[in-house]
Amino acid sequence: MATAALDDPAARPAHSAQRTDVAALAVLALAVLCLRLPLFGYPLATADEQLYSLVGNAMTQGALPYVDVWDRKPFGLFALFAAAHAVGGPGPEAYQALAALFTFAGAWLTMALARPLVDRITATGAGVLYVLLMGAYGSQSGQSEAFHVPMILAMAVLLRDPGHPGAIRRAMLAMLVGGIALQVKYTVLPQCVLLGLWALWGRWQAGDGAGRVAIFAAAFAALGLLLTAIVAAIYALAGHFDAFIFANLLSFFDRAPSDAGRFHRDLAVGFLPLGTLAACGIYAAARINRPRDPQHYRFILLLLAGSLATSFLPGTVYAYYFAAAVPASILAALPLLDRAMPWRWSLLGLLVLALGWLQLQPAKWEERAASEAAFDRLSAAIAPHVDGADQCLWIFDGPTALYGSTGSCLPTRFAYPDHLNNLLERGALGISQTGEVARILARRPPVVVTAAEPLTPQSEDARALVVATLERDYRPLATGTLAGREITAWAHKPATE
Repeated sequence: MATAALDDPAARPAHSAQRTDVAALAVLALAVLCLRLPLFGYPLATADEQLYSLVGNAMTQGALPYVDVWDRKPFGLFALFAAAHAVGGPGPEAYQALAALFTFAGAWLTMALARPLVDRITATGAGVLYVLLMGAYGSQSGQSEAFHVPMILAMAVLLRDPGHPGAIRRAMLAMLVGGIALQVKYTVLPQCVLLGLWALWGRWQAGDGAGRVAIFAAAFAALGLLLTAIVAAIYALAGHFDAFIFANLLSFFDRAPSDAGRFHRDLAVGFLPLGTLAACGIYAAARINRPRDPQHYRFILLLLAGSLATSFLPGTVYAYYFAAAVPASILAALPLLDRAMPWRWSLLGLLVLALGWLQLQPAKWEERAASEAAFDRLSAAIAPHVDGADQCLWIFDGPTALYGSTGSCLPTRFAYPDHLNNLLERGALGISQTGEVARILARRPPVVVTAAEPLTPQSEDARALVVATLERDYRPLATGTLAGREITAWAHKPATE
């Protein structure tokens, strides 16, 4: 019977398509492994994920975000890291493995969204481009975009066909997924709103009246905000609602914007590759290669508009925020990258090869290996001076990962160095930035870590306090170059000195 089934002409195309899909998924998995394996276990990939890991590890020990360890990111992001560390241990491998799974999911969803516009091979190439461009825009390890971008893509897959027989059920599920994404990073709000409007337009097109559409709108909003409301309620029941509201809402408005603002020359250079890719694809769609499914392509353009709004929403914009626009830019470029075009797959192949070469150069991995070796030496020098009880390391400027690698306790709930040294944070912490620095120094931390060159504009008052105290009471303990920055650990002088 099996032989008969294989000989059935109607069965062969489905079987062949299934094999092709499995091969495509294998290609995507290989791309994820090739890009991420060299970073596996590397603790210094980005500064932000070091904080998320610190908070996640603290949560596994009973700490509460915003109360015991402070940041303004949503609870859901820290919960992801806590879950990763609970399963995979305290090292960076835990959250990097989870981020790799999310990246594979994002590549697969990008491929799925590409299929109505191009063939399987081009769609698979779009998925590979997703992996490479996410890495190029800073999400090669554990940055928050590695997690929330696939969630938005899952919403898009659920909502792309407003005429689907199960459109209402799919829309409700999509709003729940959007609510989870909102608990990873609040800046996804524009994407969620635009996708919600697309779903409402679908209901209108299906013949629902204004009243019914209004009911759907209220239901969508309620489902999208449900998880955030649950987290807020938990904090309220625990007596920490004020801490939750300040960190998750009020502090955003207290943080000063960068002098450079949302639009500046360096940022334009960072956005240029994605902007060029999307713009050329839109031009090709209009003049050269009409999309096979015009409505689906319009949906992709809506997705692109939402992702750009997400990227530029914060008062201070960094280039790695553009990772949110990676999949929509690739999808918008498909009319240009389509294998059916006269240049076949040469353009897509060149893009994949160029991006792969840029990210997998041996020199980059050698530099990272040197940084990791210096990190290990610095950790070994600090560890004998600190403990997990009351002899706490303090990092004024440097890698947050040193807290975990040395087994140190935290001298302050504002453990992320940027919170106490960055001038933009001066009025956004709910406490006096300089006062907290003075309080920490008064407790005579056994080791203080500083950097030769700041990454951001620093508070002169806070820095002056640190410099004066180090000159008077501390001696250099160890120095190393970590991720291109010279980091120095200072040990407190014995009383006899």
